[in-house]
Amino acid sequence: MTITITLEEAQAKLKDFIHQLAPGDEIIITENQQTVAKLVSENPQHRKPRVPGLGKGMISLLKEDNEHLEGFAEYTP
Repeated sequence: MTITITLEEAQAKLKDFIHQLAPGDEIIITENQQTVAKLVSENPQHRKPRVPGLGKGMISLLKEDNEHLEGFAEYTP
């Protein structure tokens, strides 16, 4: 979808127009019936799927202790 507005409308309501845009929509701003600017909304960034094991080796234990697990003994095999 393309919205064409005057420079005066843009100065008054640009924030409202931007919030109405869907990904890929455009706002064309004109002055004296000549295009002076074109704003194109971006597509949202697609997040890559998570892959198990990417954090392997990033945590190091300074002290090995099992005391903190004593309260969970009934839940662990």
